[in-house]
Amino acid sequence: MIYEVTVHVRRERADAFLAWLRGHIAQIVALPGFEDAELHELLDEATDEAGWCIRYRLRDRDALADYLRDHAPRLRADGIARFGDAMRAQRRVMQPLAR
Repeated sequence: MIYEVTVHVRRERADAFLAWLRGHIAQIVALPGFEDAELHELLDEATDEAGWCIRYRLRDRDALADYLRDHAPRLRADGIARFGDAMRAQRRVMQPLAR
């Protein structure tokens, strides 16, 4: 499974957000069922926001369900507490069909 999170942050908060994001990703990848993650900077943004896309690879749907139930609320709340309305996130889930 691929769990993709795209985040946008006001440029004036981008450095602080990216520093926090790297630790946040490490916390998530350390959870059961997560295999790895790739962090990508969005380069086509012509806005006053910086953006990144994180693609997490998980073992299976059950691992994602466990994360969403047991860990996501706490981890998301941390980002909101630190950055509030300076950030926004979009999420999607994909299942590879071929490699």
